[in-house]
Amino acid sequence: MRTFPTFAFMIEDKNTTRTSLSELGEFGLIDHLTKKFNIVQESTVFGIGDDAAVLDFKDKKCVLTTDLLIEGVHFDLSYVPLKHLGYKAVVVNLSDVYAMNATATQVTVSIAISNRFPLEALEELYAGIQAAAKVYNIDVVGGDTTSSTTGLMISITALGYADEENLVYRNGAGESDLLVVTGDLGAAYLGLQILEREKQVFLANPNSQPDLDMYSYLIERQLKPEARKDIQGLLKALEVTPTSMIDISDGLSSEVIHLCKKSNVGVNLYEDKIPLDPSVIAVCEEFKLNSTTVALNGGEDYELLFTIKQDDFPKIKANPNLSIVGHMTNESSGMGLVTRANEKIELQAQGWNPIQE
Repeated sequence: MRTFPTFAFMIEDKNTTRTSLSELGEFGLIDHLTKKFNIVQESTVFGIGDDAAVLDFKDKKCVLTTDLLIEGVHFDLSYVPLKHLGYKAVVVNLSDVYAMNATATQVTVSIAISNRFPLEALEELYAGIQAAAKVYNIDVVGGDTTSSTTGLMISITALGYADEENLVYRNGAGESDLLVVTGDLGAAYLGLQILEREKQVFLANPNSQPDLDMYSYLIERQLKPEARKDIQGLLKALEVTPTSMIDISDGLSSEVIHLCKKSNVGVNLYEDKIPLDPSVIAVCEEFKLNSTTVALNGGEDYELLFTIKQDDFPKIKANPNLSIVGHMTNESSGMGLVTRANEKIELQAQGWNPIQE
């Protein structure tokens, strides 16, 4: 899955075999695309093949989330391979399940497609979905297909479960809790900037193909992100229970503000504590971007942001997967970013806004 694209419109490549979707019909298409999906979850009683899937979570609490990806808004097929897109579409939904401290178990996949897509293009898309299902040990249990006049749309619903006492919401942060983030931030946004730049170069000169090796980490974070399935087990092993949690999809600043507003607290977020990969710093210099701004507002990192009690600090302080980036305060203190110059400025939500004018 670490193969990056050349800049060409793959689905319109006339040298590849193209099978019209009308040759299969709706149910034939569903059967063809899903015939390789196997059931791996005990909670899946019945998957694809009837009017509805049948799931059994017994005494567990079910969590459910859905996400919609639209061509031209959320992805550009001139540089996003369909296999990567299928993988990412699943991952971004699973990230929301893990942000509830729950275990993901099933997804449904619905797509709307225009007649410019042959069967072979959808086989690539579903190969990515299947790869994600295997990596994250989930079942694909249903969905829908329909036609579109505007391109490709993908809607995925993810389900999971947790014991009630283990669920973590956005509204549980306390005034003295520590603010913790997993992994590093800003790389996915820079990966997108690189791909957009090289697209413009390609459009000006179609014979030019970029050398993207030096940007591998950044581009992979954009095209093939990974959800933090591992954090639930890590925190359990450390005997740490988060008081609130959210995934970082719209940018660190937006997610911190969500936690504060839901929990009725303020925050001091420290600029010098925000985790950055060295490649992020280097490419920010190349693009003449402020690395803090990129980390705060870039989005699509799909890391987890959570709060913990101060008593749990010794348990996580040396863990390389976790960074303490601030602490919660009284609501009246406001939501602030403490700069490297030790100045406190108001935190602004300037990340991705799904409702654009």
